[in-house]
Amino acid sequence: MNPLEVTLNRLHLRNPILVASGTFGYAREMQSFAEFARLGGIIPKTVTPLPRIGNPPPRTVETASGLLNSIGLDNDGIEAFLDKHLTYLLGLGTAIIVNIAGHDIAEFGQMAKRLNPYKEIAAVELNISCPNVSGGVDFATEPKLTSQVVSEVRAVCDLPLIAKLTPNVTRVVDIAAAAAEAGADAVTLVNTFQGMAVDWKKRKPILGNVLGGLSGPAIKPLALRIVHQVSQAVKVPIIGVGGIQSIDDVMEFLITGATAVQIGTANFYDPTLASRLVDQLAEVVKSQGCQRVTELIGTLQLPNRSGCQK
Repeated sequence: MNPLEVTLNRLHLRNPILVASGTFGYAREMQSFAEFARLGGIIPKTVTPLPRIGNPPPRTVETASGLLNSIGLDNDGIEAFLDKHLTYLLGLGTAIIVNIAGHDIAEFGQMAKRLNPYKEIAAVELNISCPNVSGGVDFATEPKLTSQVVSEVRAVCDLPLIAKLTPNVTRVVDIAAAAAEAGADAVTLVNTFQGMAVDWKKRKPILGNVLGGLSGPAIKPLALRIVHQVSQAVKVPIIGVGGIQSIDDVMEFLITGATAVQIGTANFYDPTLASRLVDQLAEVVKSQGCQRVTELIGTLQLPNRSGCQK
């Protein structure tokens, strides 16, 4: 029995350590650093129906304890992904989760239908929350739109589905509930927080697209809060993401209610991290006297707020 194995409805992973879309390229870029077969899974960069050149530069800027990016889903399009990248990815010996984004609901369904014959794909992650593309964030800001996207994909695709949600809303719980009710096997919490950076001396924004998505350690407390809120209110497996750079960060997300995690920004400055975290996670499970990592998931002990007992 594999002590690190986790299950998110129909998605089965050898361990909870995934690498986030947009931070790991098509994996070829990382082959000198990461031990792919040891990871729980790889999520390549987002795929769109047609090739995209992305947003104008500058596209990234470092911030205090974080990274602000406005890449704009630069990618080769789904046909090139299927022809040039998918076969390579499926041969890496780990779960491959394909992340897709469309400008309208129909495009999500069309791409999911193209992916459906490839049963070796572990799951499809729906990027309905990218803050850097016009229209991309809208689907995850309203429960009805989220439900429509997931339902459209569910109708044409038998693969496990993950809805990647935005934190840029008042109540993520409502969006997560809509995704789960529409057929999502899991939700990814969360995508980046919308922000901006300026050069006050030049009186100009630094990013070419003005606004971008904030990631990295700065957002971890916010991401943890959202994982907690959703885990308490919605019966859906959660993949936690946001500022993870150590095994302690991983454990914080797991005990708070995430079943798996994604390593994102840390891949840029330490592409070996995800592989190391697998060994460290096994050591933590053993040190806690557990047989399986699942014994630790969702074990956060909340304070008793019922008041004084007379």
